[in-house]
Amino acid sequence: MQTRILAAVLCGCALASAAIAETIVVDEQVQVRDSQLQRPKRGLTMDQVEKQFGAPSTRHAAVGGSSQQQPPITRWDYSGFSVFFEHDRVIDSVVVGGSMVTESSVASGT
Repeated sequence: MQTRILAAVLCGCALASAAIAETIVVDEQVQVRDSQLQRPKRGLTMDQVEKQFGAPSTRHAAVGGSSQQQPPITRWDYSGFSVFFEHDRVIDSVVVGGSMVTESSVASGT
């Protein structure tokens, strides 16, 4: 069940990333907001992410990996965003909750 939810969230984020927007869930409702926060791009390796952004605050154990149809998915948490890896490659990075930087907050200086 968790794998299906993770897959659905990742697919939604992948589609939204083309518009330079973030998909977030607030009170169980999906919302899309613009974000200017720098985060890893799809395809980078774990080593490249760590060199560019430093060590993550939390490294979650991989889930899945029991078959080719369910590859291992790992999440690293940073201040303001999380990075999802399939094997050792970035498949998505998402801004998390209260740390979101929006165009309006950049313009207003908040």
